Amino acid sequence: MYQHDVLIIGAGLAGLRASVEAARMGVDAAVITKVHPIRSHSNAAQGGINAPMTDRGDDWEGHALDTIKGSDYLADQDAVELMSREASDAIIELEHMGVIFSRNEAGQLGTRRFGGQKVARTFYVGAITGSAMLQALYEQAVKLDVNVYEEWFVSNLIIEDGECHGVMAMNLHTGELHMIRAKAVIMCTGGAGRVFEPSTNALICTGEGLGLAYRAGAPLMDMEMIQYHPTTLAGSGILLSEAARGEGAYLLNAEGERFMKTYAPDYMELASRDVVSRAEQTEIDEGRGIDGNINLDLRHLGRTFIEERLGYLQEVAIEFVGIDLAEAPIPIRPGMHYIMGGIKTDVDGATEVPGLYAAGETANVSVHGGNRLGANSLLDTVVFGRRSAIAAAEYAKGIGRHSSDESMLESEKKRYQAILDRPADLRAAAIRREMGESMVAGIGVFRDQRSIDAATATIKQLRGLYPRVAVDNKGKVFNTDLMSAIELDYMLDVAQTVCAGANARKESRGAHYRTDMPNRDDENWLKHTLVYKDGEGTRVETKDVTITDWTPIERVY
Repeated sequence: MYQHDVLIIGAGLAGLRASVEAARMGVDAAVITKVHPIRSHSNAAQGGINAPMTDRGDDWEGHALDTIKGSDYLADQDAVELMSREASDAIIELEHMGVIFSRNEAGQLGTRRFGGQKVARTFYVGAITGSAMLQALYEQAVKLDVNVYEEWFVSNLIIEDGECHGVMAMNLHTGELHMIRAKAVIMCTGGAGRVFEPSTNALICTGEGLGLAYRAGAPLMDMEMIQYHPTTLAGSGILLSEAARGEGAYLLNAEGERFMKTYAPDYMELASRDVVSRAEQTEIDEGRGIDGNINLDLRHLGRTFIEERLGYLQEVAIEFVGIDLAEAPIPIRPGMHYIMGGIKTDVDGATEVPGLYAAGETANVSVHGGNRLGANSLLDTVVFGRRSAIAAAEYAKGIGRHSSDESMLESEKKRYQAILDRPADLRAAAIRREMGESMVAGIGVFRDQRSIDAATATIKQLRGLYPRVAVDNKGKVFNTDLMSAIELDYMLDVAQTVCAGANARKESRGAHYRTDMPNRDDENWLKHTLVYKDGEGTRVETKDVTITDWTPIERVY
């Protein structure tokens, strides 16, 4: 029997940061991941990580206010304050771990300005910040002898007497199903971008961590808050980093106008992501787009600047659309990118299920609210990855011994076998595509009751079809066909919670913009939505937003 004190599901930035801290706490920590850690989706984060450094004339209050304003006042202000206060130390620690941040002409750590910020406080490693951080944290985990279950797929949590005591997981190398006991579990499985199609997210971002916690009894909070990134590559959905606009790129419509002057005259292209995405979509919808897109123009920055500061974006542009950014603008449009919602946690990562913690995009400690500022996601992973590990380790130290009941393993094996035994019928891929396209159509940049109802109905229909999903591969070794079928089960749950949250919130706030209810309603909706599993359906409750020092006001950029 496999057993550990603390088991971390997922090996992206949140998971690896948690593993390092848990090991430092002196507990037996392990990480389980369905891909090699360096292939985690954190690897794709490009632009940078925010931190208010006092030696730059910045302060945590400024970062906190920008974050709270960016969230459209849905973020819990106590959590934002904590993150902002701990940000600078997190950057210094990362540098000491080996992250080689880019520097300015004076030899200091370089910064660029990201959307929604009054000052430049985004630290970066070229256009590969996430990859550089991931490499450094993985090295630290190896140094500390953290056990890694590499290419294992977690398909269920072990819940006994309402408490989490580990996981059931398939070793993809052998196809064997195992129980891994743990005194505490930290969910760090990232987002659920592939519930939408297209998405900037990797194919591994299927949201089963959200589904696992949801089925275990933990509520998912603010799931209607889906971030559409303003600059995704036309035709493919590949992300073009906000670093481009942070370095001075323009957004142009078909008439060659910098149209953001109409929507955000002070911040222009560096308004918050929800504001820019809505502006782009409005230009497209009103006929000022270019074949359903708008243009991102970097030509005025010059070839040398582009290749030195934004070389990765130049490579993407040339490889995928044959455009030299120094010579021509590139067509882009808003694309699904990030889920602000997630498993409800406190500031120490604890969920409503004892023994279960969460951090990173899969969690919602409520620092992003209705709209995440660019470069706050990486900060979120390291600050709350660390804090969740400390809390989980302390919890584990109070647990006397591991449970030995293995009865649930047989039930999980039967679940797997039922899928394998099913005669050829529906394919998971077909249902995933229909689900994804219906979610983009119904829960898009703009939405209304009709579109929400349509998405809800489609997801209900697809849920009814799921028992017919079959797999062609009946083997054991690396049966990704089977894994995809199980992922789909949880993806449908996540889609259901997004629709439930969107239907419940009767206002427009942040990324949730309803054309039939275009105004923010602080009197009735300065609150979070909480979606609980209720039989085969959902139950939605609400929770007041925590307000400390910043009174909600109209958000103007």
